[in-house]
Amino acid sequence: MEAPPTAPLELPLSPAALEIATLVRARYPLLAVMSWEEERVLANLSTVAEQLDKKLFEWSITRGFINHRNAHNPRSEGKKGTRDPVVVLKEVLDLTEPCLVVLKDFHQFLREPAVRRGLRDIARALRFTNTTVVIVAPPFSIPQDLEKDITIVDFPLPNVVEIHDLLRRIEAEVTAPGQGFEVTRDPEGRKRLVEAALGLTLGEAENVYARILVEHSRLTSEEVPAVFSEKKQIIRKSGLLEYVEVRERLEDIGGLNSLKRWLTERQIGFTERAREFGLPTPRGVLLTGVQGCGKSLAAKAVAALYGMPLLRLDMGSVFGSLVGESESQIRKALALAQSISPCVLWIDEIDKGLAGLKGSGSSDSGTAQRVFGTLVTWMQENTRPVFVIATANNITVLPPELLRKGRFDEIFFVDLPDLVARELIFRIHLRRLKRNPADFDLMPLAEITDGFSGAEVEAAVIAGLFRALSQTRELETGDIVAAIAETFPLSRTMGEEILRIREWAKGRARNAD
Repeated sequence: MEAPPTAPLELPLSPAALEIATLVRARYPLLAVMSWEEERVLANLSTVAEQLDKKLFEWSITRGFINHRNAHNPRSEGKKGTRDPVVVLKEVLDLTEPCLVVLKDFHQFLREPAVRRGLRDIARALRFTNTTVVIVAPPFSIPQDLEKDITIVDFPLPNVVEIHDLLRRIEAEVTAPGQGFEVTRDPEGRKRLVEAALGLTLGEAENVYARILVEHSRLTSEEVPAVFSEKKQIIRKSGLLEYVEVRERLEDIGGLNSLKRWLTERQIGFTERAREFGLPTPRGVLLTGVQGCGKSLAAKAVAALYGMPLLRLDMGSVFGSLVGESESQIRKALALAQSISPCVLWIDEIDKGLAGLKGSGSSDSGTAQRVFGTLVTWMQENTRPVFVIATANNITVLPPELLRKGRFDEIFFVDLPDLVARELIFRIHLRRLKRNPADFDLMPLAEITDGFSGAEVEAAVIAGLFRALSQTRELETGDIVAAIAETFPLSRTMGEEILRIREWAKGRARNAD
């Protein structure tokens, strides 16, 4: 099946383009538009030029200085000799009519002294003309000697309105008689498709929609996971976050009933109905408690419950050796999570990442403190639908600023499972390992595993399977009993530590079960 045809993008003017139009009218000489979407930026700048009755020129190292109306022809060449970045700056100074001049990827030449000097000359000369120079490039750093001359304009990724428009255009193209494609008309289904594409460039969204149509001949809410797969590529390229494939569900967790109920109630907080009701978007939850009792499993299950991609942030990977690198890394990771939203951001073992915070001033020149400050400020000020779920084994090392209301909606303490929960955990793991739980004496197993964590219960079942396989027979209750007898649970080897965190949790955190 051939891919559905796509027409050139004709975009409405974005808020960033409106800002550019204002700056152009105010005669700002040099603008830097930071975006990966060169085509989308140019389409908006073309509209700005048309509305302000200005000519639009483009420059690139491959084609030189060329009129925008000729740039659509790949065979068109710019003015002879203007491929040189210094020469094109002189060409701009010779323009006599109102113009917008777009310099593509010009940031690569800002290291050259002649280019920087030329831009400073242009900045002074263009203040008295109707010409504006716009550098279009992915995010880059402005050289210090140009900071006062260049005005930065962030060009955000497409918003809900722009992706809705894209979906409508695709629908108009592929649902004509004889095409054989289907695009859902269900408002909730379309909303999920659009929200799933937030964080993608318009080109990436168009590509993933086209790929889904080719593979499934339809675009419905059932194809939302395929849109998430495109986001996985973005996460992998960044190297800052990990995209976690989610297979777990709340039903796969034994116990933690209070936490499950709380998470289920907050699911409605991401809907339009909640916003109309006056509810803010849920911020997140901090899970602390005994190791191996389901904190990480809950993080994965909540992503499945909310139908959002799960991004894992390892605080240890944020810290770098260069000055300012750690602070930059955490800002990039959080900005990436915002661009991918709606999503679940899982900060795994946050206590280990911030363990040296109290001595940071003397041990690392305050790097950990600055990283922590960036994180808590973002958690307080973020308005995007990013649900943060942080896990910590030793919450006592975390600073009080992180624990107060406004950072997390709630703090839950996850304790060792009780008798009923252990029986359910045995049932879940036996079923997952393709065994019928009815064939085993589950309650006696639950009784003799008093003090076992969920992870230790799972390990006992797996050890029993190895025992049965080594004797070339099917698993029996006795195999699991034997494995349990050989296990020394964490509640015995670290009993004092568990008692200490239980004492801390009293009156400070809600019991997850």
